[in-house]
Amino acid sequence: MIVFSAGFASLGVELAASRLLAPFFGASLLIWANLIGVILIYLSVGYWLGGKWADRDPRAQTLLLILAGAGLAVGVLPFVVAPLLALAIPALAQFNAELGLVSFLGVVVLFAVPVTLLGCVPPFALRLAARDVKTVGATGGGLYALSTIGSILGVYLTVFWLIPTIGTRLTFMVFALVLLGVALAGFLLARRALPALILAAFVFFTAGFALVQRGASVKPLPNVIYETESLYNFIQVVDENHLRLLTVNEGQAYQSVYYPNAILLGGYWDLFLTTPFLTDTAPPRSLLVVGLAAGTVSKQFAQVFPAIQVDGIEIDPTIVRVGRELFAMNEPNLNVWIDDGRAALRKTDKRYDVIVVDAYRQPYIPFHLATVEYYQELRAHLTERGVVAINAARTPHDARLVEALASTLKQVFPTVLLLDYPNDTNTLILAAQNEIALSDYQARLAQIQTEPLASVAAIARANVRVFDGDGMLLTDDKSAVENLIHSIIFDATLLAGENK
Repeated sequence: MIVFSAGFASLGVELAASRLLAPFFGASLLIWANLIGVILIYLSVGYWLGGKWADRDPRAQTLLLILAGAGLAVGVLPFVVAPLLALAIPALAQFNAELGLVSFLGVVVLFAVPVTLLGCVPPFALRLAARDVKTVGATGGGLYALSTIGSILGVYLTVFWLIPTIGTRLTFMVFALVLLGVALAGFLLARRALPALILAAFVFFTAGFALVQRGASVKPLPNVIYETESLYNFIQVVDENHLRLLTVNEGQAYQSVYYPNAILLGGYWDLFLTTPFLTDTAPPRSLLVVGLAAGTVSKQFAQVFPAIQVDGIEIDPTIVRVGRELFAMNEPNLNVWIDDGRAALRKTDKRYDVIVVDAYRQPYIPFHLATVEYYQELRAHLTERGVVAINAARTPHDARLVEALASTLKQVFPTVLLLDYPNDTNTLILAAQNEIALSDYQARLAQIQTEPLASVAAIARANVRVFDGDGMLLTDDKSAVENLIHSIIFDATLLAGENK
């Protein structure tokens, strides 16, 4: 049971750690690589230390104390790291690399104690369990098999039940209580009254502390009216004088905006309304939104083009629920698919007049939704007049991500235009199956006389241009989009430092 519980907690803690970091640092490949790397380092140190420790003090009581120590460290971990995680909020907002690095490394270092102690358990248990050198292989194999089975249970229970049901911090508490409970049972079986009494007190304290803290905010932000964790995201809803904003994970950007009785919202979302006029002056008949979130784009299209039929793809069912409950995402002509933005396309042969891709959450984007192969799938789902419109991020001095996406689109579509929203952070990339002259698009925009379309058409007409750059090509086999974003963030951080 000691070995099984240690295995159960080790990988479970690693997965919970990824969710602990996600609201502040995201869940990019870089974060996962660093997290997995340091966990393996701590486990390696634990294996070495546990073997040495067992040879010097081969007592069951010592092993139980190691397990109890790991349990205590796991239980307090999410609360000890809270001040360091809080540093990440201004660090990201101000592009402060030093503060962000201190925050991330500080959190990672604090995982050393519980993970190293968990690593001590298997070699220590082998030292105690081995009775005959002739059977030490079978004994060791059995113990490591038990540890691995515990890890498997920890993985699936954490991902599919603990985190979605009780949240990240209480998940750490569950692992702490399991480790402390097994250690307590061990001391009771050994009739060691004092250690058992002390551990029982810790168990009750940990459980009580978890219950008190369960309602506390994970990532405090002003005006937050709702906060939850789903299988995919850490979700917050902000209400600023009835303006509803949806934000997920670490992003400083907002994924959805809702203001009652308003169509135009003063953001890049408004520009999507002008994209159907790239190819035709008639109102669009159908729309697909990849990255529906809480339904900002679908609501705007339904208000401006009442007869349009809208399909929205959103991978996170919790975000869909939040959209319906807090963002009035209840349009009768909206059909929602809970699915991945690429897998969903393979399950339908429907074609659309407009396909909006707004799934590139800041700062990182799902690479499989930004490749030549994906854009080929989008083209296969367009009508003859169909248009693809993609929202991409940029900085005031760096549009490399926009150029990479546009260059990749150019491999599939003969017409690629860039439509900058005048805020220095967003560009819509428009693509059409036929050759479209820029002047023709601007002429169609100029014909729009009815508000609210006329005002946003004027913005589009003044800020649209032909893409004639040469950016990185992204494919399913080779996509360096995350490395590109790392470089953009690094350069923006250096520039921010120089400006100071």
